[in-house]
Amino acid sequence: MPVGTQGSVKTLHPEELRLLDAEIILGNTYHLWLRPGQDTLREMGGLHRFSTWDRPILTDSGGFQVWSLSKTRRITEEGVHFQNHLDGSPALLTPEKSMEIQATLGSDIAMVFDECPPYPCERNYAEQSTDLTTRWAERCRKWHEEHSALHFPSGQETTTPDSNSGNSPVRQLCFGIVQGSSYPDLRESSARALGALDFDGYAVGGVSVGEPEEEMFHAIDNSEPFLPTGKPRYAMGLGTPPQMLEMIARGVDMFDCVHPTRSARHGLAFTHDGPIHIKNARFERDPSPLTEDCHPHVAGFSRAYLRHLFKAGEMLALRLLSFHNLDFYLRLMRSAREAISAGNFVEFQASFCERYNHQNK
Repeated sequence: MPVGTQGSVKTLHPEELRLLDAEIILGNTYHLWLRPGQDTLREMGGLHRFSTWDRPILTDSGGFQVWSLSKTRRITEEGVHFQNHLDGSPALLTPEKSMEIQATLGSDIAMVFDECPPYPCERNYAEQSTDLTTRWAERCRKWHEEHSALHFPSGQETTTPDSNSGNSPVRQLCFGIVQGSSYPDLRESSARALGALDFDGYAVGGVSVGEPEEEMFHAIDNSEPFLPTGKPRYAMGLGTPPQMLEMIARGVDMFDCVHPTRSARHGLAFTHDGPIHIKNARFERDPSPLTEDCHPHVAGFSRAYLRHLFKAGEMLALRLLSFHNLDFYLRLMRSAREAISAGNFVEFQASFCERYNHQNK
């Protein structure tokens, strides 16, 4: 899922995302709540209409921002008290408020409000945090069942991603978030407790928060087997192409990450032979495209020209590289799905990673 924090995937037009066949994008509940604000979004008919995006949207709950605002927040049973990062004013985000905001946004998938513990994390804190996340999940589930339909923006019913469905109206889905830090038994108990609440899907949270890659994989291994079968699994906030394939091998279905677009803005392009820094001098006279199978939207531009755009400070450089990187990620996911259907995912993963990692050997 390309990340559109402020209701926009940075540098790209919605039509370009449709050109990439992005099926769903992610919006940030916390940031959109503060700006433009819940009242404005309600008046404008929800995030789909406001941003002219007519495909599904997933909104996070603000839990990750609770983690990132650790210096200015205080966690209680009620919710999280913090200072608005825009003007310093006091604010309170509760499980119920998070669900209300997401209902106003009209997202197709809403995430429960959770606490994302830091890494590393003492056992005692991890236990208390995991229990709190479970209690908050229960409150989110209750609010969603009782109120989400009432708060859904008028005329902003969500639509299914299947183009053959006739865009039939569907209800807003709600996903739980497994926590438990690096403790296997806490991960298992969190997954089982959330599974009992019968959410529409399940995310594994508390990953990609500074832990070693091995710990990231352990978090999935210690969570995924204990979740209900037949429900989507979502790994939040990651990752590199090899990491995503490794997560897929462990049963994960959904991902979001700012990595492809953020990297693009710094001149990093993803290729089958690993990432390249397009601003490097070795590309100054390189006539080749970024990859041999570039999207036609980017294929006509040489590496030399893209390097020139970055050196000249031209905005087109950010747009083209962001488009390319998202195309690379989305096509990788499509290829993974095809490999799973064909029964050769293991071979596909090994072949991709061997070539991708070759330059680092």
